[in-house]
Amino acid sequence: MFSTRLTFPGAQGDTLSARLERPVGPARAAALFAHCFTCSKDLKAIRRISRSLVEEGIAVFAFDFTGLGESEGSFADTNFSSNIEDLEAAARFMESEIGAPALLVGHSLGGAAVLAAAHRLESVRAVATIGAPSDPAHLVTTLEEAAPELATASEAEITLAGRPFRIKRQLLDDLKEQRLIELVSTLGRPLMIFHSPVDETVSVDHAAVLYQAARHPKSFVSLDTADHLLLQKPEDAAFVGQVLAAWVKRYLPPLEDDAPHRDLLDAVVVESGPSGYATRIHAGRHHLWADEPVAVGGTDTGPNPYDLLLSALGACTTITLRMYADRKQWPLEGIRATLRHQKVHARDCEDCESETGYVDRIDRELTFLGPLDEAQRKRLLEIADKCPVHKTLHSEVVVDTREERA
Repeated sequence: MFSTRLTFPGAQGDTLSARLERPVGPARAAALFAHCFTCSKDLKAIRRISRSLVEEGIAVFAFDFTGLGESEGSFADTNFSSNIEDLEAAARFMESEIGAPALLVGHSLGGAAVLAAAHRLESVRAVATIGAPSDPAHLVTTLEEAAPELATASEAEITLAGRPFRIKRQLLDDLKEQRLIELVSTLGRPLMIFHSPVDETVSVDHAAVLYQAARHPKSFVSLDTADHLLLQKPEDAAFVGQVLAAWVKRYLPPLEDDAPHRDLLDAVVVESGPSGYATRIHAGRHHLWADEPVAVGGTDTGPNPYDLLLSALGACTTITLRMYADRKQWPLEGIRATLRHQKVHARDCEDCESETGYVDRIDRELTFLGPLDEAQRKRLLEIADKCPVHKTLHSEVVVDTREERA
């Protein structure tokens, strides 16, 4: 997965900050992601959802609305209508860079914004909302309670999620003027609605109204026990991403080539982003993740590199033994390899050639299932040492490292 920071001109002329995440090979389509009110593109839930889409070959473009996150401009001068205009500006920029958006995804008020913007973007094939209100005016009550002085003043400072924001009366007026349900009823695209039944910020009743107004094809997924921002449990955002990726594929054109990159089918491609340890691995047509445990600063999205090394040895061992047993027509019904890695002092290792320092030790325990006799079991133990990866680990290995300019 490639992650790139970009900027583009917003609807009001301010420079807006964006992040583009795309697969290694050709993208099936592009998605435009709208974050929640006063949030940013860097919300962890957005990153997790984007990752699932990228795994299915969908590039994801997320940006900060005017005056929020890393984008320039005055938040006080924005409103729901300007957010829709920013989405249009983002779509135009995407069309020139990676292709017009085929999927719109919006979180909370961003969900309402993508529902409204879809009518203006001909390229959109499907729309998905997460915890979205059925009426943007839903936010007015919250803002009026946070800043009662807006009843008489044109501008006020409010605190949301522990952060101060300046808003103007025009924002409330603009929210009240929206007629979102009318737009939903004539959306004309497949719609996926995600909502938690225990959402305390936007009641699940809003999801019911949206679903009732929309026409088929439409789908609803209940995010049981999830919080509004999908932050309390990382698996909630991962679930949204996985379901969304599976759902939207039926409405997108297939990839011309399902390989990550035809030129790299004989190689393993490993990529990491601008921060963190999570690493995407492309092995031909197969994809997996490597990471580090949370205790050492990772996010535990996959096994660590040494676990992958043990996995390679274990897999090679069991495959080699299966081939051998099948050729001999032995009654081997199953194999389990348990491997552990540790560094031990050379003086404590009876079988090591080194006499000083530390050496790497791998313990491999094999369990054979089936009515094998003792001679067969002994022979299988001998064959285990002949698997190709085992031989590689014991042979001289040359790693030639060079730079390939991006």
